[in-house]
Amino acid sequence: MASPAALLAQVFGFPGFRPGQEEIVAAVLAGRNTLAIMPTGGGKSLCFQLPALCRDGVTVVISPLIALMRDQVRGLRAAGVEAGALTSGNTDEETEAVFAALDKGRLKLLYIAPERLAAPATLPMLRRIGVSLIAVDEAHCVSQWGHDFRPDYLRIGDLRRILGVPLAAFTATADEETRAEITTRLFDGVAPETFLRGFDRPNIHLAFAAKDSPREQILRFAAARKGQSGIVYCGTRAKTETLAAALRDAGHNALAYHAGLDPDERRHVETRFQRDDGLIVVATVAFGMGIDKPDIRWVAHADLPKSIESYYQEIGRAGRDGAPAETLTLYGADDIRMRRAQIDESTAPLDRKQADHGRLNALLGLAEAITCRRQVLLRYFGEDPAPCGHCDLCDRPAEVFDATDAVRKALSAILRTGESFGAGHLIDILTGSSTEKVRQRQHDRLPTFGVGRDLSKVQWTGLFRQMMGRDLVRPDPERMGALRMTDSARPVLRGEETVTLRKDIAPAAKPSVQTLVSDEDAPLLSLLKARRRALAEAAGVPAYVIFADRTLIEMAEKRPQTLDQMAGITGVGAKKLESFGRIFLEILRGGAEHQHPNRRALAGRPEADVFDRLAEAQTRLSRGEDGTGKPLSCNSSTLRHIAERRPRTLDELARVQGMDAQKADRFGAAFLDVLREA
Repeated sequence: MASPAALLAQVFGFPGFRPGQEEIVAAVLAGRNTLAIMPTGGGKSLCFQLPALCRDGVTVVISPLIALMRDQVRGLRAAGVEAGALTSGNTDEETEAVFAALDKGRLKLLYIAPERLAAPATLPMLRRIGVSLIAVDEAHCVSQWGHDFRPDYLRIGDLRRILGVPLAAFTATADEETRAEITTRLFDGVAPETFLRGFDRPNIHLAFAAKDSPREQILRFAAARKGQSGIVYCGTRAKTETLAAALRDAGHNALAYHAGLDPDERRHVETRFQRDDGLIVVATVAFGMGIDKPDIRWVAHADLPKSIESYYQEIGRAGRDGAPAETLTLYGADDIRMRRAQIDESTAPLDRKQADHGRLNALLGLAEAITCRRQVLLRYFGEDPAPCGHCDLCDRPAEVFDATDAVRKALSAILRTGESFGAGHLIDILTGSSTEKVRQRQHDRLPTFGVGRDLSKVQWTGLFRQMMGRDLVRPDPERMGALRMTDSARPVLRGEETVTLRKDIAPAAKPSVQTLVSDEDAPLLSLLKARRRALAEAAGVPAYVIFADRTLIEMAEKRPQTLDQMAGITGVGAKKLESFGRIFLEILRGGAEHQHPNRRALAGRPEADVFDRLAEAQTRLSRGEDGTGKPLSCNSSTLRHIAERRPRTLDELARVQGMDAQKADRFGAAFLDVLREA
């Protein structure tokens, strides 16, 4: 059997391991119980897939989501590895094929959901097929401290003991409590060999902004990245629908996703997102955990996530291919109140609630940071990095001020009103606004009335938000969200501690979005992507199953001219070289030079993809639906005009130069379908 390093190159086409992978593979291959905490996009799956190829018997992979399992099985099969999944989404034929492969001893990796462990037939089946290793993906699901607890994961420890085989557990985020519970649940309290690999994802740009017309903020962020795949996370189902509609009205290809959709609709969105370039999905956190799409270029949060672990996992879905990716998280006082209330109103025991408040505090500390965000984030995970130079606060350092006096005034107002009012009423008192509510309660006679006139109401609003973010005050769910002082505020009130806060200034927009290739290589990359998309659609698989973006980028930059040179491109293993090598070499050997000038003019723009799809539809219908009609076609100039103008009706299409009634009749419906999808 070849070594893991040799298989890494031969099967997967990677020239070497990523940091941390080689040591984890060695531990798993040696049969040691292993726990690996690695960042999303750090290459966790290879750490159990490579040992599976090197070991005798079957490796059982327990994974939480059907989409994730099917993605990994597709990718393995494309690389020439025998793998299968038993899921509720299988057809009868797919399930029969998996069992047949197991009976013949061909299968090396079997993916199953944790729910299947409850079925009586599962254990006898696993004993019969000769399981030699159990791999657990998203292992934090076993812990009630984790952010996605799954009761079915509790059966995995029993399975390990019954089968008597080693177990390798993997997760992207696990704090100290979560790691301790994973050890108890999966390894009987005996500490496995643990690998805590660097959490830094330097290709991801971090940014936060206080909410100020949040819909417009999201629309501006998306507009600067038009044509790129992205995810927008929202706190409610209703917001996903309205924001997706707003993005579509602004000319984006956007779909909503949430747990209230029909299962077929959810599957449709997942499939579209995996297969289409440039689609935006506006979703609740129900979306994303099972999506293995490597070329998501940005992630935005329209509402504050529930914890720093959730935030880290959600932004980690961007830039899994290692290319530049960007994030934006919006937050406001209402978000903080909502998250505090969710914790306080839960049925969890007191110690769990306190821990959840601590996790929220960590996220709020990141949101209200006044120095490098990556330093704040990575220190939470136990690292001590230097400033990153690649976050909004490194791009534009925060303006800060000594807010001690203002905070003490606010705390005094809270105490003098019996901790019974929200920020709005308190701001009226501080700014000396004699509202009816203030007069009725005689709060205009308080010593604090009008002491804060030196700040505007907008400034006080930001100050109260930052006080909540620093956990100096908390909304009290038993008093309709009235603010109450926390113990951490008392030293400030007594004059024993000072408080430095950030001036609320809208972050400067980044001047431009980083491009994946140079202008010189953009036309060739566009051609390679078009050929990849055609192959993927013919095979019924996501485009990245053929080749990942970074593989095509390397092809466009290095321009290999022989199969030997192509074999040296990252991501081109032996099976993919055999299947696709000559097809892509044909393009690399001169396709870009032979591209029509009208198509070359669109290179690197969203219209380029539309042009290619129009051309494909035209080729398909050149002799009509039945293939017997008179040959008909539009010239490239007409296709370019359609791609740029995007007519919405047959009448508008017929008015494009180069179209006529006959062409509109032949191609109109198909062209409009392409334009609607784009």
